[in-house]
Amino acid sequence: MIRNNCLVCGLNNLTQIIDLGSHPFADTFVPEIKKSEPDLIYPLICDLCDSCGHVQTKYETNPLARYSQIEYSYTSSNSAFSKDHWDKFAKEIFKESDLKKDAFVLEIGSNDGYLSEQFIKMGCKAVGVDPSHYMANLAKERNVQTIVGLFGTKYSKEILDKYGKADLVVANNVFNHSDNPVDFVRGVSKILKDGGTFVFEQPYWIDTLKSGKFDQIYHEHVSYFTVKSAKALLERAGLRIKSASIVNYHGGSLRIITEKKKDEENESVQKIIDEEDAYGAFNKNTYKNFMDKIRLQRSKFMQKVHKIKENGMPIIAVGAAAKGNTFLNFYGLDNTLIDYVTDASPYKKGKYTPATRIPIVGDEIFSKFDKVYALILSWNIATQLKKILAKHNEKIEFISPEEFAIK
Repeated sequence: MIRNNCLVCGLNNLTQIIDLGSHPFADTFVPEIKKSEPDLIYPLICDLCDSCGHVQTKYETNPLARYSQIEYSYTSSNSAFSKDHWDKFAKEIFKESDLKKDAFVLEIGSNDGYLSEQFIKMGCKAVGVDPSHYMANLAKERNVQTIVGLFGTKYSKEILDKYGKADLVVANNVFNHSDNPVDFVRGVSKILKDGGTFVFEQPYWIDTLKSGKFDQIYHEHVSYFTVKSAKALLERAGLRIKSASIVNYHGGSLRIITEKKKDEENESVQKIIDEEDAYGAFNKNTYKNFMDKIRLQRSKFMQKVHKIKENGMPIIAVGAAAKGNTFLNFYGLDNTLIDYVTDASPYKKGKYTPATRIPIVGDEIFSKFDKVYALILSWNIATQLKKILAKHNEKIEFISPEEFAIK
């Protein structure tokens, strides 16, 4: 079904800006037993709201299908880089929010409970909400109690009745997954104490435009936030932006800290919105240029890939990430062109990439080849990955579409 109205302001004033073709769910890795079953495939298209500046996917998909039909494989503690980020996040937000011991922290999209566990270690009472039973069980091993479900006003009442109002609500890389962000943020507002803090992070749309890294667009990401669209949404629930900043996670994420107060909004917020407007984030011509560039870059890179394969050389992709699946499917890189995808996660090894059906193995596969090419999909941690791979094979030749980036 097509979304005809903006998820933030509700108006029917949408313009199509991005078309990446048809894609499966990017964060669903296929186990051996389901390898021969067809994937659910939907057009991956984004619209821009000409009224409030919000960017959203055009086609609705079933959220339960996105997270529950196949065991969800991404974990918050999937790498040392991730754990370091969440360790720092917990300390910074604990201080920023002026939390005291015994403060009640609610984490929405709590995943395997790693971040909630850090707040518990600091003396807080933390509870998670997550749609995946599998992740809830992993969180239980960390002694993080998790409510299984898709957060909204429905669950806010259940949480209030059971735990009372929260001092802090956290929703990292999940707020943008909501099919009803207005209901989501109103649920947050109901749970927060007066003066309480709501913090969320997600990939910053402006960074996507500037870098040309389209691969963070996928069906699980329903919304793509700018400060302008975030402000419009938060205002519908009586929340004010206290600060907005870019942090070094997922290649650059927008962290917004809001408070349930009647104070005037920080003047820096409008400055950022003006910068977004000046860059052309709300101008459809910006997106025509964006699409032209990524299509041309794809054509040039694929010429190189085909030449490598004509010479009988293996190509191994590195990092079984959701963004990697968007990249593989947009470029048409399936198991006839990519021999393996490597990943350190035990929850992904032995599975296959969606639609492209590339087997996922450990990095040690590189040691089996003399001459081998590597394509890093998890580009945000490329430096760390190259050091790890060098231990397995010092002769790896790296290839990247960035070689053909169009200025």
